[in-house]
Amino acid sequence: MSNFLQTGIGLAASVGGELVNAFFSPKRSINSAMGSFSLYVTLEERHHDELVITDHPVEQGAAISDHAYKKPSELTMTIGWSNSNLSSIASFQFGNYSRSTYQDLLDLQKSRTPFDVSTGKRKYSNMLIQSLDTTTDAKTENSLIVTLHCREVIIVQTTTTQLQPSENHALPQKTAPMANTGVKQPQATNASIPYRVVSAITGQAE
Repeated sequence: MSNFLQTGIGLAASVGGELVNAFFSPKRSINSAMGSFSLYVTLEERHHDELVITDHPVEQGAAISDHAYKKPSELTMTIGWSNSNLSSIASFQFGNYSRSTYQDLLDLQKSRTPFDVSTGKRKYSNMLIQSLDTTTDAKTENSLIVTLHCREVIIVQTTTTQLQPSENHALPQKTAPMANTGVKQPQATNASIPYRVVSAITGQAE
């Protein structure tokens, strides 16, 4: 069988496999403001969710949610791309597709832009790439196999409120908002050391 025919058969098998995955496999992707990545081959997905629970005794009837909190979700994926897949052919990046994809992942990590990840089990939001590892050897020279460790950023919303004027406070010295009242000069009091020294010298009674 000629090399040209073997190449044609291999290409047809690759395209056919991608079409099957597109219709029957879960859509795995990374979506961010910088662009989207279709995960060509997923070798492994590891999902990690952890709850931090207090070691101290909790009073009967207390709100348990006050003594436990959820840590950010973590996702570790081993995924791969090939220079001979349909995406590289469509983008005319023959021989450079895996290198280009690797650089895009590095740029995404460096940007620190939260992104969404769709896996075979669930969808994650507000993720960042904590670590990115890849190894190139004789078998992976024309492909990219990378392990991504992603971690969730817990984003919350905050609000501001306007405090009441100090004259409306029962104890404004404790509850009134901070205000700039200028430079204050310290004054000696009956209990201060300077006052006692001056009194002792001048003979004034306390």
